[in-house]
Amino acid sequence: MTSVADGGTVPAANGTSSVPNEDVPLAELNTKIKSGKATKRKTQDSNGGSKPKRKATAKVVKDESDDDVPLASVQSPEKPKKNRKDGSKSKTKIKKEDVPNGKAGSEDVKSESEGKKPKKEESEQPGRQGEDEEADEAFKWWEAMDVDGEQKWESLEHNGVIFPPEYEPLPSHVKLYYDGVPVDLPIEAEEVAGFFAALLETDHAKNPTFQKNFFEDFCKVLKDAGGCNVNIIDFNKMDFSKMHAYFEMLKEQKKMMSRDEKKALKLEREKFEEPYKFCLLNGRREQVGNFKIEPPGLFRGRGAHPKTGKLKKRVYPEDVTLNLSKGVKIPDPPAGHKWAEVRHDNTVTWLAMWKENITDSFKYVRFGNTSSVKGMSDFKKFETARNLKYHIDAIRKDYNKMLKDPLMQNRQMATATYLIDIFALRAGGEKGEDEADTVGCCSLRYEHVTLKPPNKVIFDFLGKDSIRFYQEVEVDPQAFKNLRIFKKPPKQPGDDLFDRISPPMLNKQFQTYMKGLTAKVFRTYNASKTMQDQLDLIPNEGTVAEKVVKFNAANRTVAILCNHQRTISKTHSAAVEKIHDKLRELQWQKIRIKRMILQLEPNLKKKEPKYFEEIDDLTKEEIKAVHEAVLEKQRESVRRRFQRENEKLSAEKKPLLEESELKERLSKVDELAEEYKEELKTNKPVVKKSATVEKLKTQVETLENRITNTTFQLKDKEDNSEVSLSTSKINYIDPRLTVVFSKKFGVPIEKLFTKTLRDKFKWAIESADENWRF
Repeated sequence: MTSVADGGTVPAANGTSSVPNEDVPLAELNTKIKSGKATKRKTQDSNGGSKPKRKATAKVVKDESDDDVPLASVQSPEKPKKNRKDGSKSKTKIKKEDVPNGKAGSEDVKSESEGKKPKKEESEQPGRQGEDEEADEAFKWWEAMDVDGEQKWESLEHNGVIFPPEYEPLPSHVKLYYDGVPVDLPIEAEEVAGFFAALLETDHAKNPTFQKNFFEDFCKVLKDAGGCNVNIIDFNKMDFSKMHAYFEMLKEQKKMMSRDEKKALKLEREKFEEPYKFCLLNGRREQVGNFKIEPPGLFRGRGAHPKTGKLKKRVYPEDVTLNLSKGVKIPDPPAGHKWAEVRHDNTVTWLAMWKENITDSFKYVRFGNTSSVKGMSDFKKFETARNLKYHIDAIRKDYNKMLKDPLMQNRQMATATYLIDIFALRAGGEKGEDEADTVGCCSLRYEHVTLKPPNKVIFDFLGKDSIRFYQEVEVDPQAFKNLRIFKKPPKQPGDDLFDRISPPMLNKQFQTYMKGLTAKVFRTYNASKTMQDQLDLIPNEGTVAEKVVKFNAANRTVAILCNHQRTISKTHSAAVEKIHDKLRELQWQKIRIKRMILQLEPNLKKKEPKYFEEIDDLTKEEIKAVHEAVLEKQRESVRRRFQRENEKLSAEKKPLLEESELKERLSKVDELAEEYKEELKTNKPVVKKSATVEKLKTQVETLENRITNTTFQLKDKEDNSEVSLSTSKINYIDPRLTVVFSKKFGVPIEKLFTKTLRDKFKWAIESADENWRF
């Protein structure tokens, strides 16, 4: 991360968490800048080590390679040139080819926030609907925007945030037991115990670290609340089973609610939330993102997080700072409460802010994914990565030269840049003892890198979210020699390999090449560049399903590059088995129809033997299993339809259908069962009078297409079981590449982007054509 001067990030109040400049309370930021702490801080990243960095020194490297120039004769390393004259622009702007009609590239296009302030009716509210909403949706910010400048908005109005409901005490008969004795808990402690009881059957509750952290926080809350009738000192004597059973009963009751009851609750909730979902930004209606304050509970964390199980405390209005325009109505806090502070800071893009207790970092309510603010941020991110293509050759030339630099610090800088560029490593940074021991490039330790001459390196460490990064790769010979030097005695396990550099130093160096260049930009650039290269290799042929599989294969290449792994889900085996069952059923339907064809024209088997060669592929046992599955699905369908009809009749206050009606409907399924039973004996399914060979062959063709598509679906699911495609598709691959594939290969965008992503990347869908290139 860069320093404050570079427009990067600074730590939160206690230095344990980093957030963008605009997210830090201004008073704290100003204090840090004045004290110089903003740049002399402990490096913090999503990856990082737990050891403090040694002070950078200008130590001269003695390289053992025969081909190195004698160190005494080496001149001072050439400094990278600033802002190379290669035709690239430092200011990010949309180019003409990136948007329809090239409007955004024109200098006379200005943001709606410039010039005259939009007029607003006095009765206009952030949650309004109607004609104004349609006008807002028509606003195409990518055709009129200025992404630079300190001021982020001219006017901002919103309705605040939604707080979670207050805790409802358990019934008097539902208690925690300790060593067989019922415990009378204070309300505060009962709530915390309930958090654990609700998770009793999950893997979290079986995690020793989770149990330890929960027990410590529970005991503290219990003590602060005045204690109870039992001296609780041993977690293993606590019995949550009665509480867990109660919560499970509530879940079942919710499931048993009728469709209309669920719908009514949903409508009621949506009506309550509607005013908070939108705000007015410069007079336009924009979506708000996370407008709900997260409820209290037990922190789970990702991977092997050391704080898993700790209590996430309840957030009150007194903890929340609002940000909006001067002169607009300040949202009313809940009765009996008041806001921590109300600001009018138009240099930031958050609407509300508070500090959470787990990582002691700030949480923010921001604009939603479909808002112009988020869209501009995404566009700028991908354009910055795209702009790197004009500088990457110069950067690679320089770091390859610096791999032999006489100064240890320069050599480490060059080697780290090489690893970040070629192997998409995250920059990494230092972490405290109470954080997960995840690392990146700069925080790699002695034990994370194994060298296998002549030039193979094994990386083995926990990356972001505690996902293991294990790769055996071939590296540049000089990079291999450098890593060997970095591991030389007195270095030993536990010591940092890159002990003279840090992510801020790297990013500051990157800024000399290109404005906004950080280590993360390399990952975005290489991910999008790899995707572009992969798409160029795909032939424009095959069905839509085949093309989607090929697209996903390209996406998977990027996900592997970025180490976007995931553990195989518990439902994976069941999902795969379900697809296998579906394939077997489709195969049975196809064979059944072909047998009908032979009943109409028996001679066709001799005329078209290949067409009927699979007619005996399924055994009687397999066909019987398919029959049972099909019949059970039909019975379940009849029951669900019967229940829905009765729910509708009940809502209309009409007489309900009697059970005899359900039995009559199920009897028709029983008749079909007898038909299948006879068919299994004779291999002759019943043929309808209206059936013809042509019609039946058309049905076979339809089934074959469905079998093909389902087969591809199965392959996709198995290939992607341990790789997360969504992370790279959403955050690292320029969405315009997905749009290009859709338009060039005739694949509906719905097959590649979900509805949420289509809304999020509307700017990409409307601005890129099939000829756009990253």
